[in-house]
Amino acid sequence: MTFQDIFQSSFLENISSVSIPDMLLSLALAFALGMFIFLIYKKTYAGVMYSSGFGVTLLALTMITTLVILAVTSNVVLSLGMVGALSIVRFRTAIKEPLDIAFLFWAIAAGIVLAAGMLPLAVIGSLAIGAVLLLFANRKPHVRPYIAVLQCDGPASEKEAVAYLNAKVQRCVVKSKTVQQGRVELDLEVRLKNDQTDFINALAELDGVSSAVLVSYNGDYMG
Repeated sequence: MTFQDIFQSSFLENISSVSIPDMLLSLALAFALGMFIFLIYKKTYAGVMYSSGFGVTLLALTMITTLVILAVTSNVVLSLGMVGALSIVRFRTAIKEPLDIAFLFWAIAAGIVLAAGMLPLAVIGSLAIGAVLLLFANRKPHVRPYIAVLQCDGPASEKEAVAYLNAKVQRCVVKSKTVQQGRVELDLEVRLKNDQTDFINALAELDGVSSAVLVSYNGDYMG
């Protein structure tokens, strides 16, 4: 191989396979779509603790996917090798919120469609998905469920507390019951008639009730 053959190799030919304006435009649009996905994620997040790192990951994932698809579309041989290389990648991070999976696929799909040159589909599709998530993700139920945790001294105080609770709330269902020597602990799912929670104060003052706790929950971590 001569010195001239080196400069005529396929590696150097691939340098100009994607023009610099196309690269910059694609990455800029990917950044804009990634920022839009990040803002929708931040607006619709309803978990226990918000993670800004995951939002930045959505932004980076959109740009990285665009970069990969640009390389794939410019060289058919490279696309086959990249499929084999990416097939060995394994992600071990647990997804805590089910909605996070939708955001991950959204970021990947936006990067793929954008790098394929389908700009209207990427923009209009992202706007439609964002509108749907804003409409349904933060939609609150008409009656918010609560968990009432009661500690009673015995069966008599237990019956009195449950009867009082049934009279003050819209719905009361026993979720769990723990009985120990001289103590009964109840976990009850309750639906309030209104936003007033003063009844829990009166419930704690009943004879035989040593503790009364009211906790709001979304139904995902208690069956």
